Amino acid sequence: MLKRKKKSGCSALAVQTGGTELPFEAVRQYVPINEGELRLYHQLREAVPMIDAALDKLVRLVGKCHIECDNQQIQKELNRFLHTVPVGAGNAGVHAFISTYLDQLLTYGNAVGEAVVQDGTLRALYNASLQDVELRVKSPLEMEVRRRCVGGSEPVRYPELIFHTALNPEPGSAKGTSILQGLPFVSDILVKIYHAIGVNWERLGNLRFAVTCRPGAEDGAFAAEHAQQMAEEWSKAMRPGSKSDFVAVGDVDIKVIGADNQILDSEIPVRQMLEQIVAKLGVPPFLLGLSWSSTERMSSQQADILTSELEAYRRLLNPVIDRICSLWMRLNGCLTEFQIVWNDVTLQDKTELAQAALNSARAELVQLQAEKLRREM
Repeated sequence: MLKRKKKSGCSALAVQTGGTELPFEAVRQYVPINEGELRLYHQLREAVPMIDAALDKLVRLVGKCHIECDNQQIQKELNRFLHTVPVGAGNAGVHAFISTYLDQLLTYGNAVGEAVVQDGTLRALYNASLQDVELRVKSPLEMEVRRRCVGGSEPVRYPELIFHTALNPEPGSAKGTSILQGLPFVSDILVKIYHAIGVNWERLGNLRFAVTCRPGAEDGAFAAEHAQQMAEEWSKAMRPGSKSDFVAVGDVDIKVIGADNQILDSEIPVRQMLEQIVAKLGVPPFLLGLSWSSTERMSSQQADILTSELEAYRRLLNPVIDRICSLWMRLNGCLTEFQIVWNDVTLQDKTELAQAALNSARAELVQLQAEKLRREM
């Protein structure tokens, strides 16, 4: 009779490549979410409307999802809960929670949310501000979310109700990477160009005049009086809404200040900066009102690339939705399995989709008729 060897191994799971204990370990484990960095990314969206529009479109294009279960009654109740659950103080529905969660994740690289449980019932969902929380690494496989308070921070009482996601964190770190990383330099150049355009148009668009009067030899004693009188009459003639003419006697020369200056062409440098922004955000230019795609084929390829981007963001959101649904089922005594089903990502026109469906139906009909004729023969 063969005897099985007793398995030898460690009783606890440990990460072999994790860091060792060092002095000031609490400082090393702290995940810095600086308020200055948060303000920077927030102001970046305000300063460059295209960045804000691109992130809003990414959030909306991710789409909606629903839950499918083997038990139809549980599926109906769970989907009703997901559509009506309060979110914060003024929203409702899990999609409102997920939209804010994803917007925070893309902008700052980290997102924190919370499930509010009262009397054994999942009552609401809450999107936490990153300025109100701190993140610390308890171990290479565990993250601790702490609430900021007077004098420091303290751990949350029920960490199992907290959701946290990091976007593309560096190896060994729990701090995510904002999708806007790398854009402050490019955006600073773009804002400078826009500011210079505004200043130049303010100077050259609102015309200013230089009135020069050359008095004769006999009028030298009264030059100051003539200049004062001419300035008053010129001001009356140029007053908004005035239709009076300016009449002067003598050698008077009137020129437009700055008329000979040429404003630099900003089209090429602005496009170069916008190309960097669009490349970083992964949004096709035609979705932002930029007609850069020269062919329909190129636009179709860009749409396919965006579809893969949206699928990646959905994979980041699936664990959060899974935890919300699992918590609801446990609190309601349900033990059935479920599946998260997202709506199809499509950037095509409804008419084209309908035409494609019609062509597919026609092809299927022709195939069935051909098989019927083959059987009859």
